[in-house]
Amino acid sequence: MQPEFWHSRWATGQIGFHQAEVNPYLQRFWPILQLAAGTRVLVPLCGKSVDMTWLSEQGLYVVGVELAEAAAEAYFTERGVQPVIDTRGEFKVYRDDRCEIWCGDFFGLTLADIGVCTGLYDRAALIALPEEMRRRYARQLARLLGVDCRGLLVTLDYVQEEIDGPPFAVDRAEVTRLLDEDWQVELIDSQDVLQENAKFVQRGASRLDEQVYRIIRAGHR
Repeated sequence: MQPEFWHSRWATGQIGFHQAEVNPYLQRFWPILQLAAGTRVLVPLCGKSVDMTWLSEQGLYVVGVELAEAAAEAYFTERGVQPVIDTRGEFKVYRDDRCEIWCGDFFGLTLADIGVCTGLYDRAALIALPEEMRRRYARQLARLLGVDCRGLLVTLDYVQEEIDGPPFAVDRAEVTRLLDEDWQVELIDSQDVLQENAKFVQRGASRLDEQVYRIIRAGHR
């Protein structure tokens, strides 16, 4: 999947993946991570998600990463905030006192760029990537995030052959295969959400399960 795909989506307003309301799983399950105020939370492929605002309102510092600069601009504009904008290497960084969004290629980030993040929130990153890129994504998370990092991962599972992604189907077995070497992975909720997603029904999906995982970065076992 090429960068032009996502730039085109934002340029034409095809952002059905954007949710206008804070994700209910985030509100329900984030407290179980027990992260201290001031914790830096990495949000890959963040778009202009209102979930970032919710996280910052909990006293956390959000480090978003987004390919499309238009998303970062929209995030701050919609909140009436004038961000500070810096260029750091290949990235343009939009920031205020509670959040920074790195605009550029997620796979080009280093720990030196983003600092020590001990929180992770992924609602729409893993499922936005085709299979070969999901393996790269898991390796990049392991490079960026250290031992004891805690986070939430939200995925979708459906019959991939019925519908072309994104979002792509990522089942429990794949989550385990991708993350088990570096993370402790626990499925904490699974819901049948097909009837709540008209586009999936219209496109012929026979099932659609939304799954939530608590993940904790572990050392090599």
